[in-house]
Amino acid sequence: MTNKQSIFGRIAQLAKANINALIDQAEDPQLMLDQLVRDYTSNIADAESAIAQTIGNLRLLEDDHREDVAAAADWGRKALAASTKADEFRAAGNTVDADKFDALAKVALTRQLQSENEAKDAEPSIASQTESVEKLKSGLAAMKDKLNQLKTKRDNLVARAKTAQAQSQVQDALKNINVLDPTSDLGRFEDKIRREEARVRGQEELNASSLDSQFESLEDLGELTEVEARLAALKAGSGSGAKAVTGGE
Repeated sequence: MTNKQSIFGRIAQLAKANINALIDQAEDPQLMLDQLVRDYTSNIADAESAIAQTIGNLRLLEDDHREDVAAAADWGRKALAASTKADEFRAAGNTVDADKFDALAKVALTRQLQSENEAKDAEPSIASQTESVEKLKSGLAAMKDKLNQLKTKRDNLVARAKTAQAQSQVQDALKNINVLDPTSDLGRFEDKIRREEARVRGQEELNASSLDSQFESLEDLGELTEVEARLAALKAGSGSGAKAVTGGE
């Protein structure tokens, strides 16, 4: 098997590949798809080169065929011209020149037959290679379609994998931050704030109680001061009365 035949065989094999079945069977679909993309890309490049060479060979055959057909037509015109000239010489009684141009006509006819045979012999090869080229082009187009499918499936798979990973990270984060869980960080922080708020309320009540006591002491002090004042007045009054009694005696 030639290298070209091997390439064409790989084209047929890859073009028939069932991508979905391959994905289902793969342990790591993404790695499998990456490898398939590389295989397809490499084989497509090889196939394009081989098909280009095949088309080139076909075009050479077609060129040769056209040249043979053109040569046959040209030799036919030359044979006709030589035969016509021979007839003119023969009509004039010049048999020597007539025979000469008839001989030339035969040579031209021989060349015409050769060119026609060469053109005819090339036609089956041209038809066969034309059919092969069309099949190869179709196979190559199928491979390129498969490659596009592979790339699309791979990209979708990668996107889904990233989405699943992101969702998993979100779920893990939600497990660590649960505002309804009193044992969570937020729950403990809320408890700390509530305790601090309660302490502040207690301090306020304590301060208010101390202030009331101070005002009560001020009222008590006021009462004592009044008592002292009245006592002093009594004493002052008592002294004046005593002096008055003594002076009377």
